[in-house]
Amino acid sequence: MLNLVFGSFGKKKGVLQVAFVEGCKHELEVIIPTEDVLAETAKVAESFRAKANLPGFRPGKAPLSMIRSRFSDRIKQEVLENLVPRFLRKKVEEEHLDMVGTPEVSGLHYHEGQDVHFKVTLEVAPEIELKEYRGVTVAYAPPEVDEAELNARINEIRKSKADYANIDPRPAESGDVAVIDLVSVGGLEGEPMKAEELQVELGSEETVAGFNDLLGVSPGDTKNITIEYPANYGQERLAGKTVEFSVYLRRLQRKELPELNDDFAKDLGDFQTYDELIQAIRTNMQREKEYSAQRAAKDSIVDKLAEMHPFPVPDTYVDRQVEIYIDQIFQGHEKEREKVDFKRVKEAMHDRAVKEIRGSLVLDKIATAETIHATQDEVDGELNRYAKQQREPVAAVRKRFQENGTIGRIASSIRTEKTLNFLFENARKEAPVATTEPSAQEKPEA
Repeated sequence: MLNLVFGSFGKKKGVLQVAFVEGCKHELEVIIPTEDVLAETAKVAESFRAKANLPGFRPGKAPLSMIRSRFSDRIKQEVLENLVPRFLRKKVEEEHLDMVGTPEVSGLHYHEGQDVHFKVTLEVAPEIELKEYRGVTVAYAPPEVDEAELNARINEIRKSKADYANIDPRPAESGDVAVIDLVSVGGLEGEPMKAEELQVELGSEETVAGFNDLLGVSPGDTKNITIEYPANYGQERLAGKTVEFSVYLRRLQRKELPELNDDFAKDLGDFQTYDELIQAIRTNMQREKEYSAQRAAKDSIVDKLAEMHPFPVPDTYVDRQVEIYIDQIFQGHEKEREKVDFKRVKEAMHDRAVKEIRGSLVLDKIATAETIHATQDEVDGELNRYAKQQREPVAAVRKRFQENGTIGRIASSIRTEKTLNFLFENARKEAPVATTEPSAQEKPEA
């Protein structure tokens, strides 16, 4: 334990004892000198006298002794509320402690005519001593678009432009598109789920398997089928459920894919030839793969930087990060959020939160060391882009973002991304180890 003298409060007055507890926690023992307590008490008592309305006395004219006696508890409370934060703040500043979160005051000793003693447990921001952050080894190689990937994308686009021709009534076969009406008859709580004119491609890998029970059913017939939906299914009400539906088959259709030619390209946009379309698709795919590959490499760099800097993280930061996770998970579901056991979630997500906080703090430290910042033009560019998307005047967007703090978050995001780009450019890149065999080329469907 280290004894430090702060200020000139008289002999052995204003002594602050600082004890390191653990991680980022510190414990302070603060003494408020008697003369400061007496001066503040007189000041507060006078303010009470000015406002007190006591029988037989005009406001401000009652004897101070009566005021002190009548309002002793309230005067004491206000004196402490004034002095404790003031002396704590002063001592923290003089000790150069970067306090985070809300301090906990305990062991408060107040006796009239004596020094006030109290203890404070607080957390401080971690001190980060940067290790060498240039040349971090990361798995990365410039990605390429192979023919199988290109053909798969072409087929996706082609299917999206398909026409559907009605088929004369017959039993449904694999490859047919069944046009159905359905209603749930079991497995769901509340109102039944209904749908009309729903198109289902029978036998397709993209179709939920249970619908293939419609194979052999003819238009005009009704059949009950059972569908087991995966836990990650897109519709929350159906995810992870086993639902029974009554299905009416309206008609069967045949999916007719357009020919891959210049007319197909012209129908998709400002393309004159099919070759132009292919080149545009390849370029877009290359851009997407490059973004994904760099993002994975940058995430890996941040993970390694977090491992290189195992400094303690304040519990206050962890709580804040876990709150962000919970907000993201339950966005739009406030009732469910209210039921969350924060302590259990924090235990489950503690390590992830600490890792991400370390990475974020190290990135901020590197940005400062390299004088990386967002320029006004860059921030304005983001504002203009958002205003254009929302079809709002730029001035209105700027005013709103300045008021709600979004401007600062935009600048911080730009700064972070520029720091990641700097680290990626200066990283030592190694080709990733192949984990799967190259896929066979997939030709566009005939």
